Amino acid sequence: MTADFTWQDGERTLRFGRGALAEAGELLGDGYVLLTTPRAAAMAPSVVDLAAEVHHVGPGLVDQLADAVLDAMLGGGSPSVVGLGGGRVIDTAKAIGAVAGLTVGAIPTTLSAAEMTRVHRHAASAPADTPSVRPAIVINDPAMSASQPAPELAASAANSLAHAIEGPLTVRASPVPALAGREAIRLTAAAYEDPERPDRDALALAALLSGYTIDATGYGLHHVLSQTLVRLAGAGHGAANAAMLPHTSAALRRRFPDAFAAHDAAAGQPVEALAAELAELAGAARLRDIGVAEDRLDSCAEAAAQRAELRLTPPPADAAELRGLYGEAW
Repeated sequence: MTADFTWQDGERTLRFGRGALAEAGELLGDGYVLLTTPRAAAMAPSVVDLAAEVHHVGPGLVDQLADAVLDAMLGGGSPSVVGLGGGRVIDTAKAIGAVAGLTVGAIPTTLSAAEMTRVHRHAASAPADTPSVRPAIVINDPAMSASQPAPELAASAANSLAHAIEGPLTVRASPVPALAGREAIRLTAAAYEDPERPDRDALALAALLSGYTIDATGYGLHHVLSQTLVRLAGAGHGAANAAMLPHTSAALRRRFPDAFAAHDAAAGQPVEALAAELAELAGAARLRDIGVAEDRLDSCAEAAAQRAELRLTPPPADAAELRGLYGEAW
């Protein structure tokens, strides 16, 4: 499939389509602070050339990474900060923009949809009342956003699918984001009709729509479990989502059977089956496959049980249910 559009959504401009990267200079201007990785920078040299300063973002936690970049910034009066990379890079750009008062731009190189949301951790040194921000300019070129190798792409697609499944179920859901989420489910299923040759353009559009969904609705059970694994058990973000989604989807189905009928209709199959297929393709069928140690599960369940977001997919899961889901996935 192909799609090409510019979407003016409130204060933000979203440019989607093959070749949209060529418009980066027009949309972003120049003289920005660029956060990126070596892989992403090599894919978009023109974006690098327009930057006033460039910082490579390595592995780690966003709150700590943001502080490290803030300490290294030259303070040259740049008007904006741009994240060129995956979710960790873009979330770090959002954290810097929030505390430094800079406009945020984003060019994703994964399906994380971080560019679509105001959800991010703050820099560790940020004042407690620092607001969250979402990028004001998003350039989603499928040649970039769906560029990962096949296993990583499947893990990222599972994260996108999780947004689309969980978003329409929260207490903040409403018809428009729910419709966007179900279209994202349909696109993801269609993209993997041939698992050997996934439709990357369809996956890129699904990520944009599912990111819109989760930004409007918030998240609950699934994302709390997955994010806790990333922070406390060292799991990769996409892989954690992929490993957990078959199990969290079943738990959410028990809470929202009617909504899951619509999910299944969009996927043309039970969404747990689609989630399991993505987990297999990602090499993340089990938590043990992605390096999560069994002795970390108790502490992860206890930490996850403290998260207020669980109330958005009622009844809120308690520590026993969360530990049981981790155990199923392990």
